[in-house]
Amino acid sequence: MLTVDYDLLDLRPGMRVLDLGCGEGRHAFEAYRRGADVVAVDWGTSEVETTKRWLGAIGEAGEAGLRPDGTPARFEVVRGDLLHLPFPDASVDRVMASEVLEHIPDDVTAMAEIFRVLKPGGRMVITVPRYGPERICWALSDEYHANEGGHIRIYRGTVLRDRLASVGLVPGRTHHAHSLHAPFWWLKCAVGVENEDNTAVRAYHRLLVWDLMHRPWLTRTAEKLMDPVFGKSFVIYADKPATAAGSAPIEAERALAG
Repeated sequence: MLTVDYDLLDLRPGMRVLDLGCGEGRHAFEAYRRGADVVAVDWGTSEVETTKRWLGAIGEAGEAGLRPDGTPARFEVVRGDLLHLPFPDASVDRVMASEVLEHIPDDVTAMAEIFRVLKPGGRMVITVPRYGPERICWALSDEYHANEGGHIRIYRGTVLRDRLASVGLVPGRTHHAHSLHAPFWWLKCAVGVENEDNTAVRAYHRLLVWDLMHRPWLTRTAEKLMDPVFGKSFVIYADKPATAAGSAPIEAERALAG
């Protein structure tokens, strides 16, 4: 299940791309298959090991994309802190950070780190839970977000744009994704997030798995029509100016704003 649009990210073979907060690697896998040299980063040890194992399996199966010189793309998976990325300034072409910033107290510092490691003219994409659907989840269940490592904020699109701009990035295109998943999470929040035995939750989960495996035109069309209304994820792309030499000053109040 991909949230990022790789065409809008303008990801091309041979580029070096960071997948920050990679989880179990879903976005890293697709970038690798497209011929990008992938560096996947996560703080969780199990996430790092899982992503490394699956990227290795993709390479061994001959499914890695080819770089412009005809050689297979490369990958690396590291455990790292998004507030102190272990990469040199201006060293990567693209950055993806999907469903991770809502977990980080100092999100502006994380954005500044993205700015720092991007090459001038590079592009990044951030995805976060959309304000409306997320607010419903919070209203229905504290268990959904109020836990260790849980969601600590709900972004409005304007706030996210302002924070990206505050570190020197230039926000651009936006879209929404995964409208079929919003009602699923409302249902889970209503009956109990850990209540996996609920009949309705199990039935809806089977629907989502079926949709993921078969991608039928009916659900694809329905989701495309519904995403602008209540897509669960908000996706924003931003560029580092080609002439950028360093990070713009970060206003302290932006780091503390809701």
